[in-house]
Amino acid sequence: MALLQIAEPGQATAPHQHRLAAGIDLGTTNSLVATVRSGKAETLPDAQGRHILPSVVRYTPEGVVVGEEAQAAAAKDPLNTIVSVKRLIGRGIDDIRSLGSRLPYEFTRQDTAVPRIRTVAGDVSPVEVSAEILKVLARRAEESLGGELSGVVITVPAYFDDAQRQATKDAAQLAGLNVFRLLNEPTAAAVAYGLDHEADGVHAIYDLGGGTFDISILRLNKGVFEVMATGGDSALGGDDFDRALAEWIMRQAGIADDADHHLLRRLMRDARAAKERLSETGQAELDIELGDGNRWQGSIDRETFHGLVDPLIRKTISACRRAVRDAGIDRDEIRDLVMVGGSTRMPRVRELVGEFFAAEPRVDIDPDRVVAIGAALQADVLAGNKPDDEMLLLDVTPLSLGIETMGGLVEKIIPRNTTLPVARAQEFTTFKDGQTAMAVHVVQGEREMVSDNRSLARFELRGIPPMVAGAARIRVTFSVDADGLLSVEAEELSQGVKARVEVKPSYGLTDDEVANMLRASIDHAEDDMATRKLAEERVEAQRVVEALGAALAADGDQLLQPEERQRIDAALGDLQQAAAGDDADAIRKAIEDLEKTCEFYVERRMNNSVRKAMAGHKVDEFE
Repeated sequence: MALLQIAEPGQATAPHQHRLAAGIDLGTTNSLVATVRSGKAETLPDAQGRHILPSVVRYTPEGVVVGEEAQAAAAKDPLNTIVSVKRLIGRGIDDIRSLGSRLPYEFTRQDTAVPRIRTVAGDVSPVEVSAEILKVLARRAEESLGGELSGVVITVPAYFDDAQRQATKDAAQLAGLNVFRLLNEPTAAAVAYGLDHEADGVHAIYDLGGGTFDISILRLNKGVFEVMATGGDSALGGDDFDRALAEWIMRQAGIADDADHHLLRRLMRDARAAKERLSETGQAELDIELGDGNRWQGSIDRETFHGLVDPLIRKTISACRRAVRDAGIDRDEIRDLVMVGGSTRMPRVRELVGEFFAAEPRVDIDPDRVVAIGAALQADVLAGNKPDDEMLLLDVTPLSLGIETMGGLVEKIIPRNTTLPVARAQEFTTFKDGQTAMAVHVVQGEREMVSDNRSLARFELRGIPPMVAGAARIRVTFSVDADGLLSVEAEELSQGVKARVEVKPSYGLTDDEVANMLRASIDHAEDDMATRKLAEERVEAQRVVEALGAALAADGDQLLQPEERQRIDAALGDLQQAAAGDDADAIRKAIEDLEKTCEFYVERRMNNSVRKAMAGHKVDEFE
């Protein structure tokens, strides 16, 4: 009798069997899950046939509600209904309050910098809220596919920093998911459009969602997808268009800025509905419930709406201009302009962005689904279902990474826009004689001085053998994985002692900070170089002063006549006085003058050392 080969759903019985995997678009406004079935990527619906899951979580005494039902309760229960949590993930509470939007939540401070939101079900963090959304999507995928997922690819904005990426991974782990990789949303969109199978060239991916904006310039070259440059704003999206319209309604209706949470939620809901109508018609009627039986009625035309949102759209175009400049290309080199995200349905967005790139936007795939579809295709590859697929996706670092050196200077180890994954090493040495430990300060940014950049982490390397200054060799290695997460290792090469840190800051950069860091690096380039030169000369002066001081203390009285010592002390005083000033050239000249003054003393010290070494030996012993 022949035997059937029987296996549990989703469990491989042979190495070539299809493994279950999914791509998840964890969006600010809406989220989706997609998979590859029968060679085709498709988004998966829930039991009611709905593909889109609103990224809304409501906490009640009875439990947690996610999606449509939670969204319907947002206006009547704003304190316990969390919307747009993606704007909060990976941020500290001070960063959140600097976003400029009025959030209808009560935040509680804990011992850590991670904010927690007070609800009737207890305090929750943005990571926990995001995990609830991921659980629903994972359950939907497993029910649709009839088995357990081997892993997922989750998309994130290209401009997410290390803290925001790590927080997304933490949310997935909390949801019980194995994350194959975090994938930049614009790259996922390019994969969904099949740009990886077209002729080599440069493509622009414009991704404007509910709460985040990304622009990525990609180059396809012989099967390798390389992100040439990225830009964007992780706190700019359709929510801001809704808020601009809601604030206009408040001014027209005479609603005070300190209106209650329920009215604010209703205003945001009504503003969003009016925005969507204006994409189809030239005018939208407004009927606003003010409470206590009062209402306000009015209308807004498309021209007035454009006046409200054009500054926001032009803000995205400024980021596009920077990305094109960073990529080192001309706009006419871009073959395709792909539009991603629900907010790109607005005709005004397509119009202004199309004008900037002088290209017709590609919108033939549903902008809400395109990212999830691209993530599903990549998940299928990473699950091992397409071993012959040669698609290779290379992302880049958004900001430079380096360490602090003497004088408060930054030594960049990995420059911004370096292709990921990447590992770079650089050797450093000790500053003082007998130094047995070294503090390593990891920083992020484009400026020359540590004080002008962002501190990521600090750790110490101990156990360095005591040597004279400059003799020790310490190799510092920076490694950034495909998800954009950083680890730093320091190793003393003669003894092999090591210290390592995985950089997981408790909160991320605000968008203004990122933009300001890039802008400041350009605006202050000349001043920064002058500041760096001054700092380097001061460090060198300090080294010379300390080395000479140690030498004089050891044998100055034996090797120098009083008048010789006076000349050296005078030159040493001149250097110390110059080092206290702000003239780098004067410090360099004082160092050179001191070295020239000390030439005879250095020669005597060398001769003295040779005599001591040869004492008791014959010359032929050294031949």
